[in-house]
Amino acid sequence: MTGVGPILGAGPLATPAAATMPSPAPPPTPARRTLRRSTLWALLVGLLLVAQSLMVALTVSYETSRSQDEIESLAAEVALQMRRELLQATQQLQSLSWSAAEGEAWLLEAGELMRRRAELLRVERRDRVLQIGAAVDTPAGAPLFTRMARADLSVDTEITCAAARRQAAPQFSRSYFVPQAEGRGVEVIDLCIPVVRGGREDGFLVGSFGLPQLLDGLMTPAQARRTEVSVIEGDGARLARAGGARGVGVFVAERLVDLPGTSLRLRADSARGRPSLIPNLTLALVLGLSVALFAVVLTLARDVRRRAEAERALAEALSLRQAMENSLITGLRARNLDGEVTYANAAFCAMVGFTPEELQGVQPPYWPPEFVDEYQQRQAARRAAGLADPQREGFETVFMRKNGERFPVLLYEAPLRDAQGRHTGWMSTVLDISAQRRVEELSRQQQDRLQASARLATMGEMASLMSHELNQPLAAIASYATGSLNLLDDPEPQAAVPLLRQALERIAEQAERAGRIIKSVHSFVRRREQPREAIGTDLLVEGVLPLVRLQARKSGTRIEVDLPRKAPRVLCDRTMVEQVLLNLSRNGIQAMETDDVPLAERVLTLRVRQHHPQWVTLAVVDHGTGIAPEVAARLFTPFFTTRPEGMGLGLSLCRTVIEQHGGALDFAPVPPRGTEFRFTLPAPRQAESRETATLEA
Repeated sequence: MTGVGPILGAGPLATPAAATMPSPAPPPTPARRTLRRSTLWALLVGLLLVAQSLMVALTVSYETSRSQDEIESLAAEVALQMRRELLQATQQLQSLSWSAAEGEAWLLEAGELMRRRAELLRVERRDRVLQIGAAVDTPAGAPLFTRMARADLSVDTEITCAAARRQAAPQFSRSYFVPQAEGRGVEVIDLCIPVVRGGREDGFLVGSFGLPQLLDGLMTPAQARRTEVSVIEGDGARLARAGGARGVGVFVAERLVDLPGTSLRLRADSARGRPSLIPNLTLALVLGLSVALFAVVLTLARDVRRRAEAERALAEALSLRQAMENSLITGLRARNLDGEVTYANAAFCAMVGFTPEELQGVQPPYWPPEFVDEYQQRQAARRAAGLADPQREGFETVFMRKNGERFPVLLYEAPLRDAQGRHTGWMSTVLDISAQRRVEELSRQQQDRLQASARLATMGEMASLMSHELNQPLAAIASYATGSLNLLDDPEPQAAVPLLRQALERIAEQAERAGRIIKSVHSFVRRREQPREAIGTDLLVEGVLPLVRLQARKSGTRIEVDLPRKAPRVLCDRTMVEQVLLNLSRNGIQAMETDDVPLAERVLTLRVRQHHPQWVTLAVVDHGTGIAPEVAARLFTPFFTTRPEGMGLGLSLCRTVIEQHGGALDFAPVPPRGTEFRFTLPAPRQAESRETATLEA
């Protein structure tokens, strides 16, 4: 029916009147119909979600308000009951103070009052100077003042009695803690009542109330199971509590209990947490029905969309695959179990130079002839392993272009399965890494040039030091040679023979010393990159010590070597690591060549430690002026230097060398002043040599 309008209005038999009439509106396109249908479904689902969210939010808000109102009401009720109980106890103690009984009779009346009031722990009669005349402890428990004497805890009581004397009325004291046996205690509040007989002051009556006992009698068992009631200080510290459950701090109410002379802060804390998203059965039923309705709506929407999605997916599958093939620069190929290529994308064909027709249905023509037998054997092994082959990591191999050029590639393979899950072949991702290998080789050559330049620059800076060092043995040789010539002119040649022999021995020793200096410098400059070898750290340190000492003698620096009794071994390139040690040592010596560092403190330490079985730490510690924060942030930046004559490559090359060995180079301040540069190298017994695989499946 969607095509009727256009057909009727655009045929050769259409009348002129019909041609002049406005054409009917075109029917909505499939995309527009899909958009309209999706909008309606989205609106319906959104309304359901909004309604359910509002219902849940309103119910949770109602439950929260109701729980808070309950705890507020309970707090007000308990506070009022506490004040009422304390005022009633005040009246009863006043009646006891008016009693004319003395001695045993008074003690019996006080004991009877404490039996009726469990919170009253002690009653005292005091004279006008607050000395205790008589005292009665509660018969319901141990005496109150057993761990500490009453005289040590009377400060608050005396202050309260002084206030009661001034006010001529009963006064309550601040609460205070009374230690009990087994590390426990009780918070107590005193009531001081002035006693007046015949119009004259006749002392005081003091009653001590236990706050925990007082709180226990203020709530019903049901309230105690749901709420924790406590007396707290102004900063929130809890003095006493009652209730079987612990409060969770969600619904809390506080009330102030005003008493003559003091006030108590009462807190009620509900054991009930925040209401859940479904706080009652009614909401649960409504939500359940809504979820069922929502599921029905989703099912209907899915069924409506299923056919349209299937058709659209089927139409887009081919175009999507074609677009993926055209956009990829990574080679893709598929092979069957016999090793024949069944699919190759354009990137793979451009990589090897063969067309898809030349690749399909035949053995790979891009295999180099010298590797064909080896690749076929490995292909047979891969086919025998099938899906049990656990290899999923990429491996490197060699392919051949159509013009005969060999180039390295990196392959990643995964098994191909049909609709029934049967293994039908292999899918491969192929990366041409020849450009990467050229860049790596260029980088390595550049790094070698930089390292050689750094060594030559180092030796140039040390040339003056070496000349100074050679002056000493050369001067000694000249002196001994002059002495030998003088001995030859001695009229008694037999007597001069021992002296002449000794002078010649000294000449030989000094010549050997000069030769060692020249040889150490020459060998350091001529060294090239060597394969990594397992070498003792003591040999690394000894290899750079002659050159380090040349630099150290100029500034009077002492060199200390801190090695374990059994020096650990490392796996490294000796030449590169010795250059790192030399650069760090020279930097440490130069950091101490200032007037701020006394000569006695110019000590450079070369330390070796093995704190981990896999790693050995080498450190160079100086006692210079340290490194400023703004310099530390750029310390390893190439061509950054703080010395006018520096190149700014030393520390950058050092870090590169250590990272190439798999270690790390960092630094830290040394109190009270100085800097420690440390780096790690792998231990040989933990090193794993991995050969690059050249497998072709």
